Amino acid sequence: MSSDAKKRKPKVIRSEEGKRSRHEEQEGRYYNEDAEVEVRDPKRDYQLYKETCEDLQRLMAEIQDLKSKGSKDMSAEIEERRIQSCVHFMTLKKLNRLAHIRLKKARDQTHEAKQKVDAYHLQLQNLLYEVMHLQKEITKCLEFKSKHEEIELVGVEEFYREAPPEISKPETTSSDPHQQTLSRLDWELEQRKRLAEKYKESLASKEKILKEIEVKKEYLNSLQPQLHSIMQASLPVQEYLSMPFDCMHKQYEIARHLPAPLYVLFVQASAYSQACDKKLVVSIEGSVEEAKALYKPPEDSQDDESDSDAEEEQTTKRRRPTLGVQLDDKRKEMLKRHPLCVSLIVRCKDNSFLNLTFYFLMNLNILTVKAKVVPVSELAGAISAGELLCPDIVLSCLYPGDDGKKTPNPANQYQFDKVGILDLSDYISELGHPYMWVQAMGGLHFPTDQPQSIIADNTLSASHMEKTIKLLRSRLTSRLSLHKQFASLEHGVIPISGECQNLFPAKVVSRLTRWSMMPYEDYVILPYTKEIVECGLTQDTHLYYSLMIERGTAKLHGAVVLNPSYCLIPPLFSLCLNWKGERSSRNDENIRVMESEINVFYKELSGPSPGFQLLTNQLQRLCMLLDVYLETECHDNSVEGPHEFTPEKICLRLVRGPSRMKPFKYNYPQGFFSHR
Repeated sequence: MSSDAKKRKPKVIRSEEGKRSRHEEQEGRYYNEDAEVEVRDPKRDYQLYKETCEDLQRLMAEIQDLKSKGSKDMSAEIEERRIQSCVHFMTLKKLNRLAHIRLKKARDQTHEAKQKVDAYHLQLQNLLYEVMHLQKEITKCLEFKSKHEEIELVGVEEFYREAPPEISKPETTSSDPHQQTLSRLDWELEQRKRLAEKYKESLASKEKILKEIEVKKEYLNSLQPQLHSIMQASLPVQEYLSMPFDCMHKQYEIARHLPAPLYVLFVQASAYSQACDKKLVVSIEGSVEEAKALYKPPEDSQDDESDSDAEEEQTTKRRRPTLGVQLDDKRKEMLKRHPLCVSLIVRCKDNSFLNLTFYFLMNLNILTVKAKVVPVSELAGAISAGELLCPDIVLSCLYPGDDGKKTPNPANQYQFDKVGILDLSDYISELGHPYMWVQAMGGLHFPTDQPQSIIADNTLSASHMEKTIKLLRSRLTSRLSLHKQFASLEHGVIPISGECQNLFPAKVVSRLTRWSMMPYEDYVILPYTKEIVECGLTQDTHLYYSLMIERGTAKLHGAVVLNPSYCLIPPLFSLCLNWKGERSSRNDENIRVMESEINVFYKELSGPSPGFQLLTNQLQRLCMLLDVYLETECHDNSVEGPHEFTPEKICLRLVRGPSRMKPFKYNYPQGFFSHR
């Protein structure tokens, strides 16, 4: 170790500058491998590499063989071959360095080429972006719409006709569309400047007029208290002269909020009341505030944003309504009435009146009416007269076939199908009856041949008003008269007025013993009413009554059909006599003649106009005919004793013809009976 340490050379510390200068001296003194790489051929180097490797393998094999022989004389040869192998190793190292240098240069060249390609690609992308930008700008320019295209310019002919030559310039603009458009725009600007001047003048004039209006308004407002005091002072005079101007003014103020059909009804009824019928009272009822609320615009939803969170919390806590509840709500909305209604009071001569309240169903677009009869005095309690003044029946069939059970608007059926309403008749008791004459009074007409918009027509209302009011008053009078008559008939008394006494003999022996109501179902099953039912003379809107007239053992049963339009349409009688068997018009010709005397020759029994005594006169004649029938019947001589029915009527002939017809016609003032 000491000898090795002595042999070691001392280290020489060189600075960086010294190293760099030495490196430069070596580069100048020795060859440069980088420069040699440029000169040498890679293929030859590769061939040299292969040859060197083969030589190296050969030398190694020879050294192996020599060592395997184990001869000491071979050491020189082995050393020689070892030296040759080292030379080959040096060659391989050099080739390896040259290969690494070539690889580095190839990578550098590839990197430089790649950078050039990236630079070219970036440049291409920049160019494509510029092209796209230019295309967008071109598209914008092509799609650009000038403001003058939105201006409605005057026509070309009008422009050349009205514009001055210094603006129109026809010598240049006629051939150049661009200059023509510019000139037309100049002319438009000139016109607008003139209109702007006129607009300013109009505004000044408007301000002046508004000031004058304000002055006049102040003057009129100062008159309002004075006019009010004058109206208050004139109220006693209005009441004395029956001219309630103040009430009428209030009513007309409320009428502004009525829907169109009710407004037409109110106006036409008021006009008819003032002109022709002082006993007709027209008024408006209901809530005016609710009517105003219907036409208010919905409030802005932004005002309620502060409460929206609380409302959402409440709605989430509530249960969702079931399908049935939703349908009920839809039905209620469908059948909703207007808050205001029109009331008509139709008075009779005895001050009894019929109160009619007209409603408008907004979604169905139809009118309905509810009726109430108010007699002047309390009526006697008559069981058979219970339905005469019933609100649901008193106005039925005021016009033929108009029972008010179906909606007159064909469109309503489609609306009913949506909400599950089968028939409007289920809701009539609550809503009122939609009679056709009610729609006509409101000016509504529903054509079936040509569907069109439904508009309230004043002319239609005016044409029906007078006739309908007269029919209503006649219906009320006839029903009140029938009510009084039924009260007497239930006690077996047939009231006959003095004007009708000459229609009957002084003595009528047969008496009415029963008068009562009869259901329609019971009337239909009677055997002696079969012919009338088959002829279609009975309907469920009619009223049905049963009667019995007795004389001795004879009992005359009768069924009466009372039309709602009594006494314009007479009652219809069907008879059956129980005496010595059952006799009716099917087996006894004289019973048929008795029915014809009552049903066919009813005009003889009408009495004084308007003929409200027709029913009682028919009943009295029926008693008289029963007397004639029984007194003229043949007596059985085999039976001893007096006749059951003593002849008290004077008859010229007891029977006539093969059918043995009896003399049922009473002749006044002679007092005898004869055949027709």
